[in-house]
This record gives sequence, C-alpha cells and structure tokens, in this order.
Amino acid sequence: MRLGGWRVETWLKRGLQTLGSSPAANRLARRWGPRLGASRFVAGENLEQALAVAASLNREGLEATLGHLGEFVSRAEEARAAAEACLAALSGIRSSGVRSHLSVKLTQLGLDVNADLVRENLIRILERAREAGIFVRIDMEDSAHLPATLDLFKEMRRRYDQVGIAIQAYLYRSERDLRELQAIGANVRLVKGAYLEPASVAYSSKRDVDENLKKLIDLQLRSGCYAAVASHDPEILAHTRRRAAEWGISRDRFEFQMLYGIRPDLQRELAREGYRVRVYVPYGTDWFGYFMRRLAERPANVWFVLKNAVFPKR
Repeated sequence: MRLGGWRVETWLKRGLQTLGSSPAANRLARRWGPRLGASRFVAGENLEQALAVAASLNREGLEATLGHLGEFVSRAEEARAAAEACLAALSGIRSSGVRSHLSVKLTQLGLDVNADLVRENLIRILERAREAGIFVRIDMEDSAHLPATLDLFKEMRRRYDQVGIAIQAYLYRSERDLRELQAIGANVRLVKGAYLEPASVAYSSKRDVDENLKKLIDLQLRSGCYAAVASHDPEILAHTRRRAAEWGISRDRFEFQMLYGIRPDLQRELAREGYRVRVYVPYGTDWFGYFMRRLAERPANVWFVLKNAVFPKR
C-alpha cells in the first residue's frame, strides 16, 4: 500500500521514531504510560520492579540485562543522576543475586555534554562493575554518536575486561567497525538497528539489513570473539544455530538476546533447547523514546496501543 509515493508502513515508522525524540510528547506520555500499554515492554519505573522481573526470568532459565532508560541528556546534573542510577543497578544486581548484566547509553551519561564528564561517569560504572563481577554493555545509539562511542569503548576495553559494545547491521560501515573490534577481542552485540537514519549511511531495505546481519554474525562466530545475537527474527536465529552447528561453535561462545515483552514464548523455547538467552529488561520513568522505537520496529503493535488507550485494562 502506498500513500503519496510512500509506503504507509515506512511513513508510520518514521512518524513513530520522530515522535519518540520529542520532549513534549515524552512529558505527556509519562502521564498516560500505563494506559498506552507501555508496561508490555517496560519492566517498571524503578529498580526494585526491574530486579523482580529479572529474578522471574532467571527462574525460567533466562539471563537478564538491566537498562535504566534515558538518552540524549543535555545537562551535566542529568548525566550524573543517570550514572548514579547505573551504580545503584549494579549494587542491586549484586545484593539480590540475580543473573544480570547492565546496559548503558553514553548520551545518557553525558556524551553530548562534555567528553570528560561521560568518561568520568563510565569509569565509575566500570570500576563498580569490576568489583561486583558484573558485565556492562555499551549500547549503540544513532550514527551521529557512533565514532565517539567506538573511541570511548576501545579506550575502556584496554582497561576493563567486563565491557562490551553493540554494532548495528543497518549501517554500511558496520563490517569495517566489527573487524576493528575483533582485533581487540571485543564481546559484540549484533543487532539490526532501530534509529531513524538517512540512506547515505544506512540500508533502507529489510532484505539488505538481514543479509548484512547474517554476514556480521558469521564474522563474529568465526573470529573466536563472543557473539551476542540480538534478534526475534526466526530466520536470523535459525541462521545462527545452523552456522554454530556447522562450524562446531560451542554454545558458551554465543548467546541470543531478546527484549522484554517480545516473543517470550520463543525466549523460553530456546532456553529449553540449551541455548543461553538474555532478555533486556528496561526500566525507569524516561521510557517513551524506547517505547516508540519498539512500535516502529513492528507497526502492527500500534493497534495494541490504540486498544489499550480506548479499552484499558482495569
């Protein structure tokens, strides 16, 4: 279906992604979050709720990654507050005994504010994580922040073993970036990518993104570096399983990663088959941008939101 030369689905995805970056929409959504159905994808607004979800996942044989939501902060005090939330999450993971990693976004820690500030915040988090024996993954954001994110990761990788990074398959440059990361033994999360990017830097067709993701998975599996394959796509999952079997890749050298609230049936099925499955557990009050990206990835979920808005659960 087309509308004015644009496919309706493409138009809807762009609209949702743009809406997700609107501060005004974010403020409004906080009031209506439960009614919109955000709890399907977000574990809660506080750490205690997130830890309870992580513990529940653990009991079902699944691993977790906690992520305190928020990004693109513009003030130093916001960045420091985000760092404190990450430190609290590390302490909570350690004291509760849940099997969980921590995910961080550098724009949340001050990447757009000051280079020294984001470095200081990240070092504090990685020092605490090393003491607690907890792995931290630096999430990848939009392409504008990619060079600075990679540079800071490479610097931290020289100092800390328990830190990883993510690479997005929809960017043309990702194969080159991955090969550079493999040279330093990086633990890499491979994902399709969920930000709104121009055609000058990113593939626009699903087929091209899928094929590039398969290529990146193959490169990471063969490199000997740890591979975290982040996808709900049955074709991508089958490709990974097939390659691991063909090449004799031990199941302790890779894992599947999925999102809280998306295909829990598939998560549990893979875990029962003996694969390591890690579920991203997002929490916090700044959930709107994340929620919009989840809807943009699968616009059919918009009906779910509309249904909850009109007929909310009591």
